[in-house]
Amino acid sequence: MNDKTFIVVSTEVLPEVFQKVLEVKRLLACGEEKSSASACKRVGISRSAYYKYRECVFTYEEKLTQKIVTYYAALRDEPGVLSGFLSEIHRNGANILTVNQNIPIDGAASVTITVRLHGEGAEAYNLREKLGALQGVVEIKLLSGE
Repeated sequence: MNDKTFIVVSTEVLPEVFQKVLEVKRLLACGEEKSSASACKRVGISRSAYYKYRECVFTYEEKLTQKIVTYYAALRDEPGVLSGFLSEIHRNGANILTVNQNIPIDGAASVTITVRLHGEGAEAYNLREKLGALQGVVEIKLLSGE
């Protein structure tokens, strides 16, 4: 049986090691600790326990309520268009992960942006519609996600 099944379980009933693995992951991601050895020592678990569970233990928010999507857009080569585009993404509660803009050709620049949408109401298609309605957006496509 190789299928993964995800369940939501309160930390109150889980062994403490799972919470400690999550804390080690947080310490490493935030740069509070530089190595897994020092992070494991700080929270009080063995490195072997961390390595055993690190790819299997996630917070609810990390795994279930965040969606990563990529958009392609053609933007007019005018001052403020990209800035307005990025501001709209921010206003909708998305976190920008990558931005790749090419040199404008024939008055338009192609931009590929990957964002993390948060919450149950985060809809990639709704954001695409809002971005497409902005002044200076020639074209927008949802490349991946949802």
